[in-house]
Amino acid sequence: NLGLKNQLLLPCPGTPNCVSSHEKNSQHHIQPINFKTSLEVAKEKLYRLLNSMRGTRIITQEVVYWHVEFTTQLLRFIDDVEFYFDGSQSTIHVRSASRQGYWDLGVNRRRVETIRSRFEELTK
Repeated sequence: NLGLKNQLLLPCPGTPNCVSSHEKNSQHHIQPINFKTSLEVAKEKLYRLLNSMRGTRIITQEVVYWHVEFTTQLLRFIDDVEFYFDGSQSTIHVRSASRQGYWDLGVNRRRVETIRSRFEELTK
């Protein structure tokens, strides 16, 4: 349940443990990450940021799509975070979802907000 289809990240399941900037409903929607630099600079900043975070492992790093695994510290759950780089819109779309369970206590939403906040700090 990962990847792109027609330049869109796949939809979230019906469970409340997923957020995506391509989703319309408020339960799953989260804002994308915007950048003002070149796409290459934005990717380099995101790469550094992700590698500075605990429990991350970059699985796929293609031209417009990245897949990153985040392992939670306490229970060792794996969450999948995907990034779609839309250079024409200076936007990084993001989807973060738990692999297991029903509810994530807001972990995926907080993770994306942390990534966005740190990314914005790097671009100041």
